[in-house]
Amino acid sequence: MDFDKQQWPAKFDINKLVTIPEDIEKIIQGDKTAVRRNDRYADPGDKLELDGHTVIVENVYPQKLRDISDVDARQEGYNSLKEYKQGITSIHGEEVWDSDLIVWSHILHTVQKG
Repeated sequence: MDFDKQQWPAKFDINKLVTIPEDIEKIIQGDKTAVRRNDRYADPGDKLELDGHTVIVENVYPQKLRDISDVDARQEGYNSLKEYKQGITSIHGEEVWDSDLIVWSHILHTVQKG
């Protein structure tokens, strides 16, 4: 998806990118290497501290929900796209899964202690 970086929205507080304890644990364990949100929380190279571990944001890019694949869902810590969609809609409701909705994909680097 082509998206001019000069038109990217302002970043939200990176400390609010990951707040669910289960997700924090998945990231620390290496089972979750991406976070997709409807807002942008980071730029590549930004760092986030999660329970004493440093997480580095490797990449950030916009993505339409319709373009999310099983591989993307596994990055999110789910076994399949179907499971990922069920997880998202169980939190936010069915109406949130609009295939044209643009989400911000935050790809995370290996978690390091420290």
